[in-house]
Amino acid sequence: MFAIWDWMFGTLYVPEKVEEITYGVSDGKGNPIAQPYTTLREALLKPFRESWEAIDKQRAARARARAKLPPAVMSQGFSIWLDALRAGAALTVLFGHMAHIRFTRGDYFVLRELNVASDAVIVFFVLSGVVIAYAATRDATLERFAFNRMTRLWSVVVPALALTLIFDAIGTRINPEAYPETFYNPVSLSEMVLRGLTFTSEWQGIWDRVRLGTNGPLWSLSYEVGFYMLFGVALFLRGALRWVLLALLVLLVGVPILALLPAWLMGVLVWHTVRLSPDAPIHSGKDWARAILGIAMLVVLKLAGLPAALSEITAQAFAPYSHHAVLAYSDEVLWNTVIAVGVALHLAGVKNIADRRAPRPEGRATGAIRWVAGASFSIYVMHYPTLHLLDATLPENLPAYDLWLLTLTLLVCFGFASLFERPLKRFRALVEPMWKMAGAPFVAPRSSTL
Repeated sequence: MFAIWDWMFGTLYVPEKVEEITYGVSDGKGNPIAQPYTTLREALLKPFRESWEAIDKQRAARARARAKLPPAVMSQGFSIWLDALRAGAALTVLFGHMAHIRFTRGDYFVLRELNVASDAVIVFFVLSGVVIAYAATRDATLERFAFNRMTRLWSVVVPALALTLIFDAIGTRINPEAYPETFYNPVSLSEMVLRGLTFTSEWQGIWDRVRLGTNGPLWSLSYEVGFYMLFGVALFLRGALRWVLLALLVLLVGVPILALLPAWLMGVLVWHTVRLSPDAPIHSGKDWARAILGIAMLVVLKLAGLPAALSEITAQAFAPYSHHAVLAYSDEVLWNTVIAVGVALHLAGVKNIADRRAPRPEGRATGAIRWVAGASFSIYVMHYPTLHLLDATLPENLPAYDLWLLTLTLLVCFGFASLFERPLKRFRALVEPMWKMAGAPFVAPRSSTL
């Protein structure tokens, strides 16, 4: 049909009679070879997947060779303590937000004055740095790291965004006064999906900040994803590509997220620098001192008024501009960094102590900690829309109003966790075929919680 090309390049062949033509690849003797791809779809996609799987294995081998470390193992005691802190931080954020005057008349406003909710988020950041550094050593490749982080976040955030829209729509129709402009920003469905699912609500490189309905706490996930991406690129990529992507991410996330990156990296340092070998000397006294002094230092400095002094220093540094406007949720960056140092010091001591202890059977107390921690993500992303909805619908003269408000909020959060957060393994199994169809390398995650 296009014989002009054969004529031009000297490969034109004109048969003198009808010939039998055999299609496919043959061996040296002309015998057909069985083909590995039986369909057009396989022929188009499978070679790419096989190539990426081979590259994935090579990267994993190189990463382990570079690290020259044994497989990452988290001791039972340290894991339980991280869960306890995670559960405590989630409940502290809930109590701190519930203490708003519009929810509980100011009866617990001391929690707002102490700013416990904001401090708890920084604890979350340090814990996240520890857990992500640990998970990355087990993931070994950027592809698996990205898959585990994406599925962990989207399994909870997608339904949380949907329920935020539903709760806000119901509450604003029943009692619009329960949704003051400062705490509620009505956004379109497209903006909720775009900024929520991409976790860019606080990225200020090329966008404006946006509050997604009443779900203000989602701001920290925008920070977290920025940290994950910067860390993943720096850890797994090499050469010019790493530096180009890091520069691009720095421009995209903006100054506020970069300001709190050192706080998150404190957790990374805890995992990578506090790694005991079997023959390492025991410093139990020093470890207990770290574990206790790290927290005691923060309590003393908090009561001494250091956060206000550091905030004043930050304000003067940014004058005549408002440091609140420039730094957004990072406006307490100096105090937040002090918190991160104290928490990291505490965790370094606890990790060494826990690593020296033999595993024990987990009792009821441990089971309760694990159970609450297994819903910490759900508590964090669902408590604020739920509080607003209950504030709009619960009668103010209801006996034991505060107890009803807290109990119903927790019931919604724990119910949400049972549907979306705890079944992470099933969600990943559901996403796995789509991951494979896209031609991406896939290695089944080793944990249901990371």
